[in-house]
Amino acid sequence: MTEHTHHHTRNRSHRHQPVNERNLLAVTLMNLVITAVEVAGGLLSGSIALMSDALHNLSDTFATFIAYMATLIGKKEASSKKTFGYKRIEILAALLNAVILLIISAYLIKEAYARLKDPQAVNSMIMMVVAMIGLLANIYGVVILKKDTGKSLNVKAAYIHLLGDAFSSVLVVAGGLLIQFRQIYWIDPVITVLISIFIIREAFVILKESVRILMQSAPDQLDLDKIKKRIEEDRDVNNIHHLHVWMLTDQQIHFEAHVELLEDLKLSQVRKTQQTIEEMLKREFRINHVTLQFEYHSNHAPHLIQKEEGP
Repeated sequence: MTEHTHHHTRNRSHRHQPVNERNLLAVTLMNLVITAVEVAGGLLSGSIALMSDALHNLSDTFATFIAYMATLIGKKEASSKKTFGYKRIEILAALLNAVILLIISAYLIKEAYARLKDPQAVNSMIMMVVAMIGLLANIYGVVILKKDTGKSLNVKAAYIHLLGDAFSSVLVVAGGLLIQFRQIYWIDPVITVLISIFIIREAFVILKESVRILMQSAPDQLDLDKIKKRIEEDRDVNNIHHLHVWMLTDQQIHFEAHVELLEDLKLSQVRKTQQTIEEMLKREFRINHVTLQFEYHSNHAPHLIQKEEGP
């Protein structure tokens, strides 16, 4: 007997909570204005650190706009061609944001190196005033996006852009003070390097998570051997095999497996076993999308993971 059953948990606690896209649009427009202000300030003051902050803000503008568009597209319903819907567009957007950050950081380090070899005078007053404006704007952006970071990896990427830029604005202000009172002009490119290192570190976190999801990896917190053991504790189950767990998005965990039964049960009895397993997976492992194939005397090897068959 082979019975294939499928279940998508509709419990409210596991629903994908909607992201407030209006906040993303507001932050996008704000960052566009701040970028223009910092570019002008960087040109007037001669500060490469301020220009690096402007470029970082420009990347924030792209990041939040991409996040905004991805959130809108991700709301589209599934179709016969895209049966899983469009939610993974958000993961692709997060991946793109991370790559943009790495490219910009590499460029900033290159420019900072050139400036370290040839330090130049900087108008520290313009540098500090403009950086303070950028800092206040980025703090505002961080505050309004923070509550949505747990709902989407894509929004988290945009949030980290803003957090990094707020940090870089603090460094630029501090550098302006050193230049103003100590005439330490080499601090300008040093701050640029520090900002870039911070950006690179955070970008790799987002890049790693995005690739992991796109590769359909199992969530780090799930112990497959423990799941196998828990399912096989059911009195009707002989073993489970051909198990697959993957993340469709950073919020949706999918689970599928073959469940071999000890007896040739009726469909009504199989349904009870199915419900028991599904409820356990939801309660103990937060798995919200389950597909089970029930078997009896299937002669499959009881491997947890499907093995590749030879030619």
